[in-house]
Amino acid sequence: MRAPRERPAGARLARLLTEVLAPGVLVTALPLVAAARVSRSPAHLLLWGGTALLFCAVVPVGVILHGVRRGRLTDRHVGDHRQRARPLSIGLASVAVGLLLLAALRAPAELFAVIVVIFVVGAACTLVNHWWKLSIHAAVAGATVAVLALLFGPVAQLGWPLVAAVGWSRVRLRDHTWPQVLAGTALGAPLAAGVFLALT
Repeated sequence: MRAPRERPAGARLARLLTEVLAPGVLVTALPLVAAARVSRSPAHLLLWGGTALLFCAVVPVGVILHGVRRGRLTDRHVGDHRQRARPLSIGLASVAVGLLLLAALRAPAELFAVIVVIFVVGAACTLVNHWWKLSIHAAVAGATVAVLALLFGPVAQLGWPLVAAVGWSRVRLRDHTWPQVLAGTALGAPLAAGVFLALT
């Protein structure tokens, strides 16, 4: 029996970037980073960060993984854009619940704004993906760097090469075209920056 051919190094790197910088990873990390930035005590970090993590990452990602296990979704990146509406809509509903709880818990404006950014960018991606396969990887990566730059200043601008790397990985793996990647970045980054600035 012939052994399977190894993937070229470029394809392995693309797969690594796609997994490490996936939307689920970034929407898990961003609220925690923001909560750590604005929390006044470990208790606040646990309360605000835990709430954001549960409703912005754990529930939405769990819905996708459940769909994959049940065979309703092709993969955890939901490569078939026709399958994206339901998990994205459930994810948005979860984020909306998280926003209400954070408001009740009097979370700082910066953290609240980050969660609104996640909701708005997610809603925009859901709308576009109803008709066209926009790159959610690129949209979320661009939004993440835009928000980090506003939270931490110019040093966070060093994240833009990673956004480009994510875009390259999606094209290299043939999950998206360059127009889909560029459109995702062009949607996510300015939308995230505008929403964040409007709320802080």
